[in-house]
Amino acid sequence: MLLVCLLHAATAVATVTARVDRPTVDINESFTLEIVVDSSTDLEPDFTVLEENYFVGQVSKLSNTSIINGDIRRSLTWTVMLMPKVTGEQFIPAIVLGNEQSNPLRIVVNEQTNAPPGEADVFITSEVDLEETYVQSQILYRIRIYRAVQTRQPALREPSMSGAETLAELAGDERQYEAVLNGRAYNVIERAIALYPQESGEIEISPARFEARILRDGRITGRKVFESQSHTINVLPIPAPPADFPDATWLPARDVQLSEDWSRPPEEMEAGEPVTRHVTLSALGQIETQLPTLEPPEIDGLNVYADKPELSRTQEAGGLRGVRRDQYAIIGLAGGEIELPALQVPWWDIEAAEWKVASLPARTLIIEGAPVAAVVEPEVTVVPAGETAVQDSEEALAVISAWQRATEVLAVLWLLTLAAWWWSSRSAPRNRREPREPEPPPAHKQQGQLLKTARTAAAAGDGAAVRNAILEWGRLQWPTAAPRSIGEFANRVERPLSDELHRLSAASYSRDGGSWDGKALADALRNVTFVTHRDAAVAEDPLPPLMPPAA
Repeated sequence: MLLVCLLHAATAVATVTARVDRPTVDINESFTLEIVVDSSTDLEPDFTVLEENYFVGQVSKLSNTSIINGDIRRSLTWTVMLMPKVTGEQFIPAIVLGNEQSNPLRIVVNEQTNAPPGEADVFITSEVDLEETYVQSQILYRIRIYRAVQTRQPALREPSMSGAETLAELAGDERQYEAVLNGRAYNVIERAIALYPQESGEIEISPARFEARILRDGRITGRKVFESQSHTINVLPIPAPPADFPDATWLPARDVQLSEDWSRPPEEMEAGEPVTRHVTLSALGQIETQLPTLEPPEIDGLNVYADKPELSRTQEAGGLRGVRRDQYAIIGLAGGEIELPALQVPWWDIEAAEWKVASLPARTLIIEGAPVAAVVEPEVTVVPAGETAVQDSEEALAVISAWQRATEVLAVLWLLTLAAWWWSSRSAPRNRREPREPEPPPAHKQQGQLLKTARTAAAAGDGAAVRNAILEWGRLQWPTAAPRSIGEFANRVERPLSDELHRLSAASYSRDGGSWDGKALADALRNVTFVTHRDAAVAEDPLPPLMPPAA
């Protein structure tokens, strides 16, 4: 019997999954296809089906074994470099592995967008996806470094920004791929940054700079500097809210999704027993802290208790997608049907330049349990005059008996309600609905006000006020690891802001008081760009040496 079980486990159906590193590429660019199988096998996937529409490059194979709670899990991953042959919308066909196959994938292949300046061995480009947008909406800024030769001591200097106050977030991991321009092979490093303007006006983005020494014919040149384009972005003010939602929260995005799931079907609720409802709101082009709070409705016959929301983000081709997941415990107080109203979230479509509404439809909750006692109208009966006394006595007894039964029913219902309240207060004491005080403004609005306060204080030469505002801003940005000093904050942001904050820190703690430039600090506070671990590596040697086949 044991042998049969082992054989069955060995022949269990494996899952084959396909994924690509980029869903949109240029005709002259390579991309990576990965085929993952969640078990160990001696079979090899058939990649010949790809040769019709793609140039198939090197194939590598990686095995992985993990042990989780004593359970051994094995997987295999094949990585294939592909370069498309034609433009337009295409599909990567299913890859067959034994009796299983992967899922087809859709990609979009565009015409060539970049060309080398002359016969350049190294050059850098930059682009923004929008040259006009709205306050707090996302702008994707991309930097690409092209190298056809080996380089030494490379360093990427990201641009500075001036004008309207702007926050910056790294939009995903750095990517590396191959591109063929004018018949010459280039290694490409791409970095994407999400920008969020906090006020209307113009944003001026200086050129990004790539510095490196070039290895050519066995010799290393002196340090060379390559610059990308500069950009100007016009930021429009927030438009008026829609007529149907005069109090709408400003939510600019490319796409908004609203969904729900329940711990059990809402048509099968029991009076006094809690049911959990999860509502998930996601917005492409927003970070999670900018998503609005979804207040639960107050409905007679229901007790609703809100839990702390879960905030997260994902990376997509269109940038960052912020995700907010709210959880509510819902308890029906008595049997019957209760209408749960529709949930609507207005948002601004930055591409269509119009208001739209994401919604969940209304639904009916069916609650099983003790029903509310119905009121029965008394019947009027005509009796002969001789029987009036007897009838009056019987009616009096009937009325007394009816009142006794009604009193008993009401007493039972009161006891059930008291028991349900006691149970819910024990099971969810922290979720009890209390009178709510006005909620503080969203984190991004508080940060915007703190930056303005810091700029005003810097321009006035008030170092103490600058420190207080900057550290409070840091507590909102990194709630679990807030910086404890201006110097620590300076180590987490890019230049020129880091330089000015270090000067302020040195002036605050030096014996002679030192000096710092309030105007320079105020200007630097218009743009906050965070340092990542990858940025620190860039200063050393983040870009691996390149020796393309054509070199």
